[in-house]
Amino acid sequence: MGLNRTMNIGLFLQILALGMLAVPAAMLSVPWVMGAQALSGIAKDLNKMSAKSGIKLLVPGSEQARLYKWVALLTGSKNTLKGVGFFLGGVLLMVSGFRGAVLIMGVALLIVWLASLVLLTQELGKSTAKPKFSDILSKSRAINVLSLARMFLFGARDVWFVVALPVYLHTVFGWDFWRVGGFMAIWVIGYGAVQAVAPRLTHRKAKAMPGRGVAVLWAALLTGIPAAIAVGLGADLSAPTVLVGGLLLFGVVFAVNSSLHSYLIVSLARADGVSLDVGFYYMSNAMGRLIGTLLSGWIYQAFGLEACLWVSSVFLLIATVSVAQFPVARDGHDTL
Repeated sequence: MGLNRTMNIGLFLQILALGMLAVPAAMLSVPWVMGAQALSGIAKDLNKMSAKSGIKLLVPGSEQARLYKWVALLTGSKNTLKGVGFFLGGVLLMVSGFRGAVLIMGVALLIVWLASLVLLTQELGKSTAKPKFSDILSKSRAINVLSLARMFLFGARDVWFVVALPVYLHTVFGWDFWRVGGFMAIWVIGYGAVQAVAPRLTHRKAKAMPGRGVAVLWAALLTGIPAAIAVGLGADLSAPTVLVGGLLLFGVVFAVNSSLHSYLIVSLARADGVSLDVGFYYMSNAMGRLIGTLLSGWIYQAFGLEACLWVSSVFLLIATVSVAQFPVARDGHDTL
């Protein structure tokens, strides 16, 4: 279909999802709201996939450092704006109410969508051949390995971050909803900022781009952090200091891993059919988040936060081992 059209479909679906939430309050049943959220999630991933795939086609293949820089900036700015969006959403909710807030967002997005239809006239990323349904599954070992690592990487984050952590902060530390929400939003903003500067942390040489060795190193560094937090919580230490400090350290190292993986998938993706490879990768990302979210609630209720942290470290160990399985080229250099 081409990346322009895919992105515009995503924008339209987001407007439609907001419109579904702007109905009278009596119509906002749980299935209706879940449907709107699902539609919104599809819209978001269509836009994310289109943007990152677009960078692959706009940056020459010989300029890998430039590709890494732009992928990192796009990934980081997206997450920083997500954190800012938490605060903007709260302001809109207080000023305009729920229905007014979604209507304002819908109108703003409608303007963006119309501008995209008018201004983005050049076709980008249109496949030369119509892919079969089976082509959704990647046939590249490197992409399959990276996708497996991505699934466990994000499962490791969400298994303690999505449900267990905010509930723990509220029930154990006694933080109110404003403090919990504000802290999480600031964490996301900082996380995005670190993602944006990740190339400065992993790309030291002018010509040598980060490959398997760098990816394994940063994944291994991340693996020990949740375990260290769990040990600290079990010891006679200040729980707020251990948890907040550990969360900040985890955010920095996780952000570098996420940005590095995002660059690697865009770099590995085929020029013709880039959206298939990137889409498959983010499908694995979404599966990891689903697994992590479900486990986060169940493990926290059954065993507590420390158990969630240990599971997180196990997931990260699997991600590290997965990254280490990247194929090596015949000349002995990393495929990546």
